Amino acid sequence: MSNLRYALRQLREAPAFTLTALATVAICLGANLAIFAVINSILLRPLPFPQSDRLVTIFNTYPKAGVERDGSSVTNYYERRGNLPAFSSLSIFRDGSEVVGETGAAEQTEIMRVSPDFFATLGVNLAMGRTFTEEEATIAKGKGNGVAIVTDAYWRQRLNSDPNVLGRDIRVNTMPRKIVGVLPPDFRFLSSEARLFLPIRSRPAERTPQQRHSDDGGTHMIARLKPGATMAEAQSQIDAHNAAVEEDNPQAKMMAEAGFRSLVRPLHAEHVRSIRPTLLLMQAGVFFLLLIGAVNLANLLLIRASGRVKEMAIRRSMGASRAHVVRQVMIETVLLTFVGGLLGLVVGTWGIRLLEVLGADRLPLGAHIAFDGWLALIGLAGAGVLGIGIAVPVAWFNLSSHLAHVLQSESRTGTVSRAAQRLRHGFIVAQIALAFVLLAGAALLGLSLKKVMAVSPGFRADHVLTGEVTVPFSYNARPFLDRLLEAIGQQPGVGAAGAITNVPLSRKSAVTPKGYVPPAGQSLQGHYSYQVTGDYFTALGIPLREGRFLTSADSHRADRVCVVDEDFARRYWPHGGALGQRVFQGSDSDDAKLFTIVGVVGAVKQAELTEPQGQGAVYLPFMDSDGINIFVVTRTSQRPEAFAETLRKLVRATNSDLAIDNLRSMDTRIAESLIARRSPALLAGIFAGVALLLATIGTYGVLSYAVAQRTREIGIRMALGAQRGQIGTQFLSLGLRLLAAGTILGLMGA
Repeated sequence: MSNLRYALRQLREAPAFTLTALATVAICLGANLAIFAVINSILLRPLPFPQSDRLVTIFNTYPKAGVERDGSSVTNYYERRGNLPAFSSLSIFRDGSEVVGETGAAEQTEIMRVSPDFFATLGVNLAMGRTFTEEEATIAKGKGNGVAIVTDAYWRQRLNSDPNVLGRDIRVNTMPRKIVGVLPPDFRFLSSEARLFLPIRSRPAERTPQQRHSDDGGTHMIARLKPGATMAEAQSQIDAHNAAVEEDNPQAKMMAEAGFRSLVRPLHAEHVRSIRPTLLLMQAGVFFLLLIGAVNLANLLLIRASGRVKEMAIRRSMGASRAHVVRQVMIETVLLTFVGGLLGLVVGTWGIRLLEVLGADRLPLGAHIAFDGWLALIGLAGAGVLGIGIAVPVAWFNLSSHLAHVLQSESRTGTVSRAAQRLRHGFIVAQIALAFVLLAGAALLGLSLKKVMAVSPGFRADHVLTGEVTVPFSYNARPFLDRLLEAIGQQPGVGAAGAITNVPLSRKSAVTPKGYVPPAGQSLQGHYSYQVTGDYFTALGIPLREGRFLTSADSHRADRVCVVDEDFARRYWPHGGALGQRVFQGSDSDDAKLFTIVGVVGAVKQAELTEPQGQGAVYLPFMDSDGINIFVVTRTSQRPEAFAETLRKLVRATNSDLAIDNLRSMDTRIAESLIARRSPALLAGIFAGVALLLATIGTYGVLSYAVAQRTREIGIRMALGAQRGQIGTQFLSLGLRLLAAGTILGLMGA
């Protein structure tokens, strides 16, 4: 306790040093805690389900066709369920949105369609009611489409926590659905924002072998491994099962040429796969910052210890043991870092808020990011370890001073050993080197982001508003879209409006030219396929290369026509001549269902700005599609967001049962697609700036001490005729030598 009180007095008597040290620890430790909170929430913390490490996802892949990750079909589900011994349960789900609510007050709501065994696979028990039955997952003549399960939040906010909610009707896509269950309050599946759960319904005809590869990537499969079963066993069983069921499939040869396989992967790891490298890179960067802060603090403490060398010598001459000196240094240093750690907890909470502003909550599982007590304990423990680590070189310095030399010298002229001097200089070199690595990393991320932002998406994103409408099964989407686009076109400031089944920045399906036979060793290629109507191409600013655009009239003609992009045309007709060629969709090559190419348009970045090469896209006229999600695209002369409310009213006026949501400008969609690049680049820049500041403070401290230590020598030399420039050059050269050494090491590290 006496050592603790003495340490407090010493720190209080040097407020400038104490504040600098506390700020260094708080910033460096707080930044590490903020990034670690993200990594802990996304990568380390298990999913909130019983034995979540037993949960896996299964997806189909066709790598030779350019489809690395596809979904699983309904046929896959019914063929595999109960036939794979490695799994205790297997289910499928599909994300989407539906129109929920009464006429005139309906709104677009996130939903999820799931198989009856979905919640059992997760190990989740409902708070009220029951899950879906097999009958409710089958479409049969004369049966209603009837049931829904709601989340606890929806039950409380929209159904007023009605205790008699079971059996109550709710309108989904204008049709009544009976509520049969309410989920527990803490339920959340991966990153889904779904508030309602509906059964995935299918007809027996949709479960046949012919439909085995017909999914468009929207249906996902999860399973729970049996106790004792391994991933390798599950993969082996899936491979054997696929081989068995594909024996009699006429498409088996084509699927084999496409490299078809079903892969089993851990559910958690697969869900966060895309963001894992970025998060680990950020943690490495912020750890470098902590190292720089630790080195800086160690240097400051060494400089301070140099000023107290005679005090320590007197203590030791009066009988203080080596253990006493070490204990005093340890207590003072750990006290400093512990208080800095407490401040670091505050900085960490602020850092998490900053990360949310930068879009961390939109990362996979990002909504789960939180600063909890466990993280605070880790931070304080880290502060203690940091204090002990920093105290070691300071204690060594105090014990290595020669008592006789120190006691005989005057305080103003006493010098430190060359070893201690080299240690301080070594710390400065290390700081500069680490800061150089961080600066180089930040510069590379910044240049990478700049190059990505310079990539043309293939369309004009400015002044474009997009929104999503779900047209229920009970409605014909085409007449609704014709009326809506006509109403939009009559609004002042609207240049063009169109609709498409999915906007760029989507999923691939098989579209193949008639008579095309892949070269030996190649397979049919997966391409993007959309349905469009109205002036979609004009609204999005996609250029016409040859032929003509599709129009709303094409959706009403008997002739089946389409438009392809230049990547598709170049792949199949590298020397030109795409116009007039005919293509078929999927495996249906019936001549009556072929589409004739009437136009070639510019290629668009479909999935992300950084996709290495275009996969090709085919645009079809809008057909009579029921139960479909449609994106409305509008080019306006005003700010896109300002037109959002008008668009909402136009949709409501066109059909009071429908609603439009997900209203965002195209610029916003592009910016959100770059969150995983922009945020790390910005944070790396901040970390590098702080590292440079810390290196500057450390270098200044060492040079300042070197000048103060040799003040009398400098005075004598100047009295004997030394010039100011000579003295300045001596210390400037010291700083430059340290900078050069640190830069060389930093360059190697970078």
